[in-house]
Amino acid sequence: MKQLFFLLGMIGTLCGQAQRSESFVRDSLDRYVADAMQAWQIPGVAVAVVRNGKTVLMRIYGIRELGSPGKIGSNTLFMIGSNTKAFTATALALLQAEDKLKLGDPVIKYLPEFKLYDPWVTQHATIRDLLSHRLGFNTFQGDFMFFDSDLSSGQVREKLAKLKPAYDFRTTWGYCNAAFLTAGEIIPRVTGKSWAQYLRERIFDPLGMNHTVALSSDFPKQKNIAAAHTVYLGKLMKVPYGQIDNLAPAGSIGSSIADMTHWVELQLAEGAYQGKQVIPGGAIFETRMPHSIIGLGGHAFNRSQFGLYGLGWFTGSYEARRVVSHTGGVNGFLTSVYLLPEEQLGIIVLTNTESNNFYNDLTNELADAYLDLPFRNYSRRSITRLQQRRNKEIKEAEERQQQIASKPRLPVSLDAFTGQYEHSVYGKMNITREKDTLVMHFEHHPRLTGRLYPKQKDAFWCFYSIPMYGIEEIPFTIEGGNVKTITVRVAGFIEDAPYVFSKTRD
Repeated sequence: MKQLFFLLGMIGTLCGQAQRSESFVRDSLDRYVADAMQAWQIPGVAVAVVRNGKTVLMRIYGIRELGSPGKIGSNTLFMIGSNTKAFTATALALLQAEDKLKLGDPVIKYLPEFKLYDPWVTQHATIRDLLSHRLGFNTFQGDFMFFDSDLSSGQVREKLAKLKPAYDFRTTWGYCNAAFLTAGEIIPRVTGKSWAQYLRERIFDPLGMNHTVALSSDFPKQKNIAAAHTVYLGKLMKVPYGQIDNLAPAGSIGSSIADMTHWVELQLAEGAYQGKQVIPGGAIFETRMPHSIIGLGGHAFNRSQFGLYGLGWFTGSYEARRVVSHTGGVNGFLTSVYLLPEEQLGIIVLTNTESNNFYNDLTNELADAYLDLPFRNYSRRSITRLQQRRNKEIKEAEERQQQIASKPRLPVSLDAFTGQYEHSVYGKMNITREKDTLVMHFEHHPRLTGRLYPKQKDAFWCFYSIPMYGIEEIPFTIEGGNVKTITVRVAGFIEDAPYVFSKTRD
């Protein structure tokens, strides 16, 4: 009798879960997405759910490009940003499974030229250290130099060696894109094939990810691609695609919602796809083993106990279930891959704007639906905060324009600010004058300029030509009537740390 009640209870629970998820998807999902797309000004969204080895949901919304009627399709490519990292880590774990390398090996075994600021760390840093963000760098440290620049991969690694880490080795988690580049550079040393070629042969092709491209330089060449967008001063606009092949193993893959379901099916099936073992199960588990402590977990409504990082994956817990996940943000795109392995559940969300939190909200809402948790309306909560932020931005923009219009007096003439500046690691930057403004030109960012308007005394407002870099306050130091330094900042989406450039000549 007890067994009968137990079975009836289980059936009731399963039916409740099915009803909850089916109800949300059937009755609410389309409106939920439509409302959020309007509020966040998102041109296109693609979402899929994989459960028990099958794609149980795939919905496509919106358009590929602002001002164009072309609609998003199941094979439309989005740049997936840092969701690339799990592919790189999996490739290296596969090489370990094939006895081609060991993840605990020192990096210098495969890259003898590898260097970091501390010679001892140079000798002892392992592939695991690269893949788990425990070299001691601050999150995004160096990314302004590297991201979207004309530096080669070799030059990125040379400059990384000159950066002093913020923390001691293996003591503090700090997200480092250049570390993943370095890890990816090991693949050709071991296999004789480029990182992109190896991923194509060992992962993309076996999974039938026929539309996926590994390099950002190949992305614009494809026929069915989403354009990159942002919201700048309240207005949706197109932005240039990222040029990030110098950091390719950290974030350059472009993929579609259909192709990404194949990747998620493999992840949930412990490396198998359509009955064939593509990646050894041990290699899949290797990437999910916690290596770095990020902090205590937290959730606005439900239980989330801890936050860790494996190899190319965030790991944690949600409602007493293990979570394996990552997000990706790159010029004009935000994406999410979220796995609950014990539930055989995977959620993928792709968006073609870098200015939204909806990719997270939709992930959370679908996770709750399939776990039979209460409806929380994460999107409404985020939109409320969005409106508050936009009101603040409008006020700040008005104050900024008033400051600029007042033409504040400077301690020296505008011409005194012009000339060449240099940062010890970045390199050179020039400032020219154009009528009543100054313009920064960066040696390694030919597409980027910063237009400077006087703010007060020795500070300027900087409007970057690429909106992703933000609108920032740029201070100078002036001594004896001479301009000595300029402190360059960009938006935290790129990097939080400032860069102090010293003036070298007029």
